[in-house]
Amino acid sequence: MKSKPEEQNKRATNHPTQHQWHEMNRKQRREITRQIQSEDLSLEVIHPDAGGIDIGNESHYVAVPPGRDNQSVRRFGCTTAQLKAMAAWLKQCRIRTVAMQSTGVYWVAVYDILEQAGLEVYLVNARDTKNLPGRKSDVQESQWLMKLHTYGLLRNSFRPSQEIREMRTYWRQRNDLVQSAGRHILRMQKALTQMNIQLANVLTDISGTTGQAIIKAILAGERNPHKLAEFRDPRVKASEEQIAQSLEGNWQEDLLFVLKQEHKGYEFCQKQMAECDRQLKQYLQQREDRSHGAPLPEEKRKGRLKKKKGNAPQFDLREGLFRMTGTDLTRIDGIDVMTATTIISEAGWDMSKWKTEDHFVSWLRLCPDNRISGNKVIGKGRLPTNNPITIALKMAATTLRLSKTYLGAQFRRLRTRLEAPIAIKAMAAKLARLVYRMLRYGMKYVDQGAAVYELRHRELQIKRLKAKAQKLGYRVTPIPAAA
Repeated sequence: MKSKPEEQNKRATNHPTQHQWHEMNRKQRREITRQIQSEDLSLEVIHPDAGGIDIGNESHYVAVPPGRDNQSVRRFGCTTAQLKAMAAWLKQCRIRTVAMQSTGVYWVAVYDILEQAGLEVYLVNARDTKNLPGRKSDVQESQWLMKLHTYGLLRNSFRPSQEIREMRTYWRQRNDLVQSAGRHILRMQKALTQMNIQLANVLTDISGTTGQAIIKAILAGERNPHKLAEFRDPRVKASEEQIAQSLEGNWQEDLLFVLKQEHKGYEFCQKQMAECDRQLKQYLQQREDRSHGAPLPEEKRKGRLKKKKGNAPQFDLREGLFRMTGTDLTRIDGIDVMTATTIISEAGWDMSKWKTEDHFVSWLRLCPDNRISGNKVIGKGRLPTNNPITIALKMAATTLRLSKTYLGAQFRRLRTRLEAPIAIKAMAAKLARLVYRMLRYGMKYVDQGAAVYELRHRELQIKRLKAKAQKLGYRVTPIPAAA
């Protein structure tokens, strides 16, 4: 029979690491939770100088190890002075690292001030800390965070540097304005339809040159359909007579008022977008030139030349990204300058934050969610996410369906074997790996064409047939080509 010290040493050698904690089942996590709650110090202490913070709207509760202060849990307000007092108290208690949950946006100010004070801040997901049974108060939650962080059972979330966060703010604001402008367009279309102005039947987009000119003339008081049809742009396929017929409607003052309001809102969004473009252009010009004077690669011609979209940036965004990152992500088929900007503004250009490309794909939640028991896959789950990079890469993957490129042929092959959502996810993961390699190692992407992929696939199929035939005692003989 083993003695008590030997049993404790045995448990100490079997302490869970951060990776093992996430691989445990529910029963194993409950056992570890009981050990932590009972102050069982047989677990290895990873962060001895750790603290925990329960984030709130009006106040924050901060817990430190017992013995560091006569009051191990304190409450601080949300003002800047209180947050600075919190940082001073943590340093007085000899705390080096702090863990807190990502609650709304209330954690941002706390994170910045503690980081400026020289403390290492762990921003953890609330799903990783919800296994404490009976936890009801903010005091207990702060203590629970402190204990989990002490034993290294919490993983830190990724947060880009201040340089990237500044670009992310500009780009997210611009995307919000694009969505707002789209909503104004829909409301204008609704008001026109209610007045039986069937402008959308003859124009592809009422936000174009012809559509906006006609709407401005209507708001100026013009009601003659033939005079309104004279604003037709020569590139419009519909004739003036067809446009005039669609402009015969039932004019109503209340709906004209709505049309006027929505048109002003749309023009305001366009003005704000232009200001975002100027700010973003200035930001990119002030960044360090990582291209080292290398010329910008020639832009790839993807299909027939299309006119510039109204929501596209009003400056050469591709050149600014190349100067900032030293590589051109738009060389990858399916990734345009808008997708590349989303990637850089969300993850940055430094891919060393992730050890390998597999870690990067996992962070994007583009990897399979296989449930394994007994070295067997017993189920496959879904990994829902609202990561802007993931959404952008999936949209980029869908554009490869008709692409006559290597990636296009690979995507079409995936669609024949898998369902469309799974194939899109797999192709997005492929694009993420290419992005990682270009940003991390400076690799250049060169499209080899769809014919190369088909040839390689054919050679692989022949190799598999020969191996299967040999296993069954047969031999595959190719048929000679006809003269």
